[in-house]
Amino acid sequence: MLFPTVDFAIFFVVVFAIAWTIRPYHLWWRVFLVAASWFFYGFWEPAFVLLLVGSTAANWAIGHDLSRMKDVEGRLNTPGRALLAFGVALNLATLGYFKYYGFFAEEINDLFGLAGAGEVIPLRQITLPVAISFFTFHAISYLVDIARNDIEEPMSPLDFSLYLSFFPHLVAGPIVRVTEFAPQIREPLGERLVLAVPAFQLIVFGLFKKVVISSYLANEIADPVFAAPGQYGSLEILVGVYAYAIQIFADFSGYTDIAIGCALLLGVKFPQNFDQPYRALSLQDFWRRWHMTLSRWLRDYLYIPLGGNRGTKAFIYRNLALTMIFGGLWHGAALTFVAWGAIHGFGLVIERELRERYEGRLGRFAVVWQWLITFHVVCLAWIFFRAETFGTAWEMLWRVLTAWDGAGTLSPLLLIVIAGSIASQFLPDRLSGSLRVSFSRLAPAAQAATLAVALVAIDILGPEGVSPFIYFQF
Repeated sequence: MLFPTVDFAIFFVVVFAIAWTIRPYHLWWRVFLVAASWFFYGFWEPAFVLLLVGSTAANWAIGHDLSRMKDVEGRLNTPGRALLAFGVALNLATLGYFKYYGFFAEEINDLFGLAGAGEVIPLRQITLPVAISFFTFHAISYLVDIARNDIEEPMSPLDFSLYLSFFPHLVAGPIVRVTEFAPQIREPLGERLVLAVPAFQLIVFGLFKKVVISSYLANEIADPVFAAPGQYGSLEILVGVYAYAIQIFADFSGYTDIAIGCALLLGVKFPQNFDQPYRALSLQDFWRRWHMTLSRWLRDYLYIPLGGNRGTKAFIYRNLALTMIFGGLWHGAALTFVAWGAIHGFGLVIERELRERYEGRLGRFAVVWQWLITFHVVCLAWIFFRAETFGTAWEMLWRVLTAWDGAGTLSPLLLIVIAGSIASQFLPDRLSGSLRVSFSRLAPAAQAATLAVALVAIDILGPEGVSPFIYFQF
């Protein structure tokens, strides 16, 4: 069930109406939202609801036992550390089977094939459950937070079911911590007002970014260029890469905006997930602005456990590189994703080394160069992220350097959309707030008319049919 569809609109209107009707009955409010979330998840493939329910039951039971396996100082005892390791391993094994079995089976079989051996691991067609990466990360963070005493007491089975399955963030995030979510559902909503104005603004802007901007750039140049780079010249490929950079931002941040807006209408506030990432002046700054909840997850549950900033410089650099490489592998079972993560990982290492050597010695135009270099390193990495194979990625890079034989057929509208999208990253934050205030001052009828006009315009400007969100595959 995709957000920008009639099916979801009907589903959400029904859920919204019932949820706010039964809000005085806190127990039934939570039961209803869990049932609605399971229905939402099962809309794709009903059988996978059993996987979600099984993951919920197993992780709740492990977390419940972990909370009782601590010494007087709150530290896990030896059986508790073993249970934590088992819980994390169980989640990773489930994710690994569905997401990486085919990848590793092919790689291992190819390796043994070089030695003349036959098929060592049988190949199987395994359907990847939607959202498995996201609810697995939520489950792991829950277990680790209990072990670290970041959670005062385990959630009830019902609250944990709602945390793991809550439909606005279930499919593609943002990755919400228990400490951010639990306090909002622990107490009855009472007479809390619906934050309608910011919610509707987020939903409309999210739909515009996904349905109009992302779809237009994908259809106009990004998809054709990545499908057959040999048919395009250097400038077209370069513009195609820029277009994909904007496409994936518009697609993913558009989904996040809709998810945050829907959650707000149900009385739950999610953390921000994007903050104008293409205005970043360094890769470190980029990851503080791009998929911010994933960045924090990788920092707290991978980078710091690896050693973080402790130890020698070489040790710290190793931790940086490994964190980003594993982050790349999390995105998909392909070496191209590993390459994407490696570019960011080693880029962060180089960046930190250069900062130590030259900070304070840069000229007055340093900001411009920092932005240009950061943006183009990010775009370089997007080539490997988007390309189906290394061959496609290398061909694109080669043709960018060598195929300067004409400007091709780049429409003025395409260039305006790309330039305007990049320029929008530098708009002041107060502009969004001003629009929100202006909208809130309108009469209810005028607000409804404005929203109706905006939705009709999005429908007219968007293509027929809606493609899945890019991050659904992860």
